[in-house]
Amino acid sequence: MKRIINRLIQHEQLNKNEAYEILTEIAKGKHNHSLISSFLTIYMMRSISLNELEGFRQALLELCISVDLSDYQTIDLCGTGGDGKDTFNISTLSSFIVAGSGIKVSKHGNYGVSSGCGSSNVLEFLGVKFSNNESFIKKTIEKSGICFLHAPLFHPAMKNVAPIRKELGLKTFFNILGPLVNPSSPMYQLTGVFNLEIARLYGYLFQKTNQNYTILYSLDGYDEISLTNQTKVIQKDKELLISPIDFGVNKVNSNQIIGGNDVKSSAKIFLNILNGKGSPAQINVVCANAGMAICTVENLSPKEGFEKAKESLNSGKAKVAFEKLVEISKNG
Repeated sequence: MKRIINRLIQHEQLNKNEAYEILTEIAKGKHNHSLISSFLTIYMMRSISLNELEGFRQALLELCISVDLSDYQTIDLCGTGGDGKDTFNISTLSSFIVAGSGIKVSKHGNYGVSSGCGSSNVLEFLGVKFSNNESFIKKTIEKSGICFLHAPLFHPAMKNVAPIRKELGLKTFFNILGPLVNPSSPMYQLTGVFNLEIARLYGYLFQKTNQNYTILYSLDGYDEISLTNQTKVIQKDKELLISPIDFGVNKVNSNQIIGGNDVKSSAKIFLNILNGKGSPAQINVVCANAGMAICTVENLSPKEGFEKAKESLNSGKAKVAFEKLVEISKNG
């Protein structure tokens, strides 16, 4: 590890095999916390290369507890986080709206590290049970249209890194890896990133897969469609810039999509929106993101996807998907 760190300090890059090996060693507990922290810190100060990202990703996927959901042709909605914008749980809410529209969702998520309230925090507070039991997961997706894959249960090898990430409280390359290591290998992916460089890296990486994907980066720094500015969209066959007008809505102010101060207040916002009591800005933002996920699966225009998302929310289908997931969590 010291040799690797010295090389990285000299601005060298790792090849794919070296990246794979070093992350495998970290996962197996072969290095102490100080060295791991130093390794993570270097990547806060320099860019990650495509080869390094591929190697890290391969290591995590090989070490994870995988679950076969190929029969359901699922989509994951998962952002990198780390944008420092403190929005409400947009991708999590969007996931239930997508499930309510009839598309199966395998949502990969975790507790907040660089944010105060991640998807796992709010769903756990609201009664969702986390499990890596395949029969339970398939039951939730069949009954509610969505399953939640709590990252620590599927990536037990990362237990050596979790406390370090928590202590640092900063975005690391594990933020970048999160959306790339869904243990169910979904057929479709909507993922937001916190800068344009990472968007490009993701594009190169996804081009090598069989997934249909949409990568989002809001030009003012959000890792999702914020409707505060234009959003860069990268897909398998095209790139485009979309604006609020493409969804038929007005631009919103950043203070209109701020999240809660803690898990309880974040959960309140979550339920208000799911119950149709959110503000127009909140509803439009969450439906824009859900709409782009629907577009990724069904090849619709942003406006058509948005309208389908809004129907899922307004009809209560999104709420039903959430309530069924909670019910299964309680009753098994």
